[in-house]
Amino acid sequence: MNIKQKKYHVFQRFGRAFKFNFIKLLRSPGGANKVALGFALGFGLEMLVISSASLIYIIFFPLVRLSRASLSASIIGNVIGKLTFLPVILLPFARKLGKVIFPLELSPGHHTAFSVQQLLHGDFHSLVGLLHGGIHALVGMTIFGIVLGVISYFIIHYLYEKELANRLKRRRHKREINLNRQVSGTL
Repeated sequence: MNIKQKKYHVFQRFGRAFKFNFIKLLRSPGGANKVALGFALGFGLEMLVISSASLIYIIFFPLVRLSRASLSASIIGNVIGKLTFLPVILLPFARKLGKVIFPLELSPGHHTAFSVQQLLHGDFHSLVGLLHGGIHALVGMTIFGIVLGVISYFIIHYLYEKELANRLKRRRHKREINLNRQVSGTL
């Protein structure tokens, strides 16, 4: 037998992936606070991925564990942050915001190549050279990450509580229908 699978175009796949991750988020265990905090951490830290050259993932797991948030919700928040392309869209604005908040202009003098060995020996000149191009973006994206994380916390907390109430309502309704069928079947 030849079974044809339905093919979805790019926008449909994007919408389906977003909806699937959102449903997984609302069904993850741990309560509204734990899930909302995990999502907010994952979503907020996603804003720092580009500007930190993915080094933010080094502290991702320990930060989620120390805050006692849901790891699965933080991963889902991180994925949703990737799917929205917000870090890419906000990067030019973050650079301007970073220049306003941190107006120090670093001089483009002679910079040596970055070396972990030099850093471990106390030579921080290579680190300054590494951050020269992206310190403003890092400052701006940190602020955007904090703001978007706080906003997403309250949104996910509200949606989680609303979905929980709707699920309990559907269960009660289903139970009442089953009881009515059993009572009418015995009469």
